[in-house]
Amino acid sequence: MVEDRTTDGKRIAQLLSSEVSSREDSGLDGLEVVNADADVEPSADGELAYEIAFREDGDETTDGDDGDAVLAEVYVHDERVRVEFRERVDAAADAAEEVGLRVRPKAVRPPRTLVFVEDGAEVKRATDVFVAVL
Repeated sequence: MVEDRTTDGKRIAQLLSSEVSSREDSGLDGLEVVNADADVEPSADGELAYEIAFREDGDETTDGDDGDAVLAEVYVHDERVRVEFRERVDAAADAAEEVGLRVRPKAVRPPRTLVFVEDGAEVKRATDVFVAVL
């Protein structure tokens, strides 16, 4: 049996973007991909490919066009994707651990949670993290 794995970081980022944009029936309809760089090239340190934003009511700071609050940033590495949750970091960490994704905190102010998507097969689990965070 041949095992095909998608481990190209750019392709994983494309799959994740597609899942976030198309999974309207699962609670992700409030999210959108913003500030996308279609020409991004993977690197060892990771390059910002796009942000995932949600529309917030209330007093939260908004960062994108049309009042979108950035929930997470997606970085492309050579063989994986790194999702940096900027908001709801504790919920993201709990949800990522629950679905079996590699996760770690980032010690910055304000703190962030890093979730690693290392295979195309993990994309659906990553979108489950977004659903749980919402």
